[in-house]
Amino acid sequence: MRRREFITLLGGAAASWPLAARAQQAERMRRIGVLTPLAADDAEAQARLTAFAQGLAQTGWTVGQNIRIDYRWGDGKPDTMRKYAAELVALAPEVILASSSAALAPLLEATRTVPIVFAGVGDPVAAGYVESLARPGGNATGFTIYEYSLGGKWLELFKEIAPRVTRVAVFRDSSIAAGPGQFGTVQALAPSLGMELRPLDVRDASAIERAIAAFAEDSNGGLIVFGSPGATIHRDLIIALAAKHRLPAVYGSRYFADSGGLISYGPDFLDQHRQAAGYVDRILKGEKPADLPVQQPTKFELVINLKTAKALGLEVPPSLLARADEVIE
Repeated sequence: MRRREFITLLGGAAASWPLAARAQQAERMRRIGVLTPLAADDAEAQARLTAFAQGLAQTGWTVGQNIRIDYRWGDGKPDTMRKYAAELVALAPEVILASSSAALAPLLEATRTVPIVFAGVGDPVAAGYVESLARPGGNATGFTIYEYSLGGKWLELFKEIAPRVTRVAVFRDSSIAAGPGQFGTVQALAPSLGMELRPLDVRDASAIERAIAAFAEDSNGGLIVFGSPGATIHRDLIIALAAKHRLPAVYGSRYFADSGGLISYGPDFLDQHRQAAGYVDRILKGEKPADLPVQQPTKFELVINLKTAKALGLEVPPSLLARADEVIE
């Protein structure tokens, strides 16, 4: 996919440089690939890859001077992602950034030799992407996004912000390795909190609309939305449907709350992509992915959208507001 190479945000790709300048830089130019399941005009994709470029700059790598970055923007569909993964590998980059499991899985199908640094991936051990967190062992390493204990936290947030909720539809992506594990954690805790869960798979827009409409026919319902490429791609639709059917919703990523979702709690995706640049730097300087441990998230954000809470007729407890990293009014 060659719609554009993020020139405006990242200071210009190498292709935009004059031929003479590119020739002068040829000896020092290193090549990086980036694969993301999000579209080039997706604000969250732009923010993540801007953070990645900032991280590269902090370690001395400047686009157009000593590195070139080739981007492939996807749509989250497996066939599309496999196509773009193969295209990137064919360009012979020295290292590839895989943003999410939807990017990592097809890249590992395409190559077991090109170094890959991933960000925003859930449970890479269970998925078979790495041998262990401490010793990845293959050509991929990076940063995970979730601990399964987060699922319990999301249910507890429901009891605080919407105590009447007794039925929860859980949007998950069962094709992602972390999906079943995450749901299992939430399912185990739900009875002790008096909640009944219904798993819903994130598919296309029409399926999401039908699923939410059917679920909303009964009262005292709410939504939990796990992080996944499908949920990210359809986030505006999910948020709009939650508002339409007056369903309180807890999300695993702050960009949902930023876009009008009620409340989110989860890792800092931008920080992960910034840190991924550090691993890319180390690989370009000679280290191997097999020797770089997979890192788990250490920074989590609680974001509350008060405007949405008021629209739903919810009164946010002061104790919850005091714990929030950001309150949107």
